[in-house]
Amino acid sequence: MTDTLLADTDIEEAFSAAYAHAVAAGAGYVVSQKTFDRDGVDLTIEAGGDVRPKLDIQLKSTINLTDAGDKYQFPLRKRNYDLLRIACQTPRILVVMHLPKSRTEWLGVTPSSLILKNCAFWLSLRSAPERDNATSVTVSIPKSQRFDVEGLRALMEQSRTGSIA
Repeated sequence: MTDTLLADTDIEEAFSAAYAHAVAAGAGYVVSQKTFDRDGVDLTIEAGGDVRPKLDIQLKSTINLTDAGDKYQFPLRKRNYDLLRIACQTPRILVVMHLPKSRTEWLGVTPSSLILKNCAFWLSLRSAPERDNATSVTVSIPKSQRFDVEGLRALMEQSRTGSIA
């Protein structure tokens, strides 16, 4: 007998949101989670200081992130691709969490640690080319673009200066 109410995809989504919240908290930023994802944005992260920069984020997670050398390949629904391409005042990025193949490895809890595996990576699709006649678009995410505290702080600085490409 199982008492699970969530589908595997719901659990993956919850893990990616928990990861993004933890990274934002580590950077000292505020997170607002959207009640409805109607515009390709799952959450917004806000910083203080000059200009009060923000990032709108589309979260994804997968056990099937394809290794392609210095990049990962990820199939993204065309609708999400198109929504992330829109030029907006608040920059939009895709954050993809790479989960271990085995669900039992996703989370570890002991009296001295909370471990959420693996890591997430980000990609801006602003100015990406239009794609016709596709249901999905495979995007390439540089492995150097880790969504961690240091990476998020750098993204906020780019948001502050308007330089996220």
